[in-house]
Amino acid sequence: MNAPVSEPDIASRAHRSVIVTGAASGIGRAAALAFAAQGDRVLAADLDAEGAEETVRRVTAAGGIALAAVGDLAEQRVVDSVVARAVAEFGGVDVLVNNAGIMDRMSAAHETDDAEWDRVLRIDLTAPFILTRAVLPHMLTAGAGCLVFTGSEAGLRGAAAGAAYTAAKHGITGLVKNLAVMYRGQGIRANMIAPGPTATGIGVDSSPDAHGPSVLRSLIGANIGRIGSADEQAAAIVWLASDAASFVNGAVLPVDDGWSAV
Repeated sequence: MNAPVSEPDIASRAHRSVIVTGAASGIGRAAALAFAAQGDRVLAADLDAEGAEETVRRVTAAGGIALAAVGDLAEQRVVDSVVARAVAEFGGVDVLVNNAGIMDRMSAAHETDDAEWDRVLRIDLTAPFILTRAVLPHMLTAGAGCLVFTGSEAGLRGAAAGAAYTAAKHGITGLVKNLAVMYRGQGIRANMIAPGPTATGIGVDSSPDAHGPSVLRSLIGANIGRIGSADEQAAAIVWLASDAASFVNGAVLPVDDGWSAV
């Protein structure tokens, strides 16, 4: 009996169009370089203009193709501009990597003011949502697409960050699972990595008026393994967007040296 014939995954298309957010440094830069190294065209999006341009310089120096897009991805006009540029320059959006994010102060809920809550939720949850919403019509028209999110251990447990960051990353986990179910019949996959401690530029504001760090640090320190690299996280992102992961949809992939297994 003949095996069923499946539609080709978007990852099999040559010279894909890839948007990577938070591409000015850390995991985002590593992912942009990794996608470009395999022939994909990369739109490196970030609020940090100098860092985004440096990522593009590194890509082009290695023989790849990349463009920088600068702006606040929590603003609809910026999102619309980024997506329009990817479509105009690269012919569509095949892969979206929602990687940009910020850390909170590791504050407990009663110490989290409106400004901290709003800022973290806006950047870590709302921005990925509105960018995903903007690319989906293009992926639906193409009949294929890959969505990869950078989540966190804080999206899996309650002892990896403060109230705002934990809520935002749990929100990303739910969004990824919803997207996977809603669009799996239309050729679109959604997955997420959950990085453990990784050597990147993201920092924690351990202000003296917040007791969250003192409470969480002992819990975190007792369970984590070694510190990972941005390249290790990027490799997982690129794999989730590849043919090798064509049957992987709605997955939350810890990349954490076993921290989530403790």
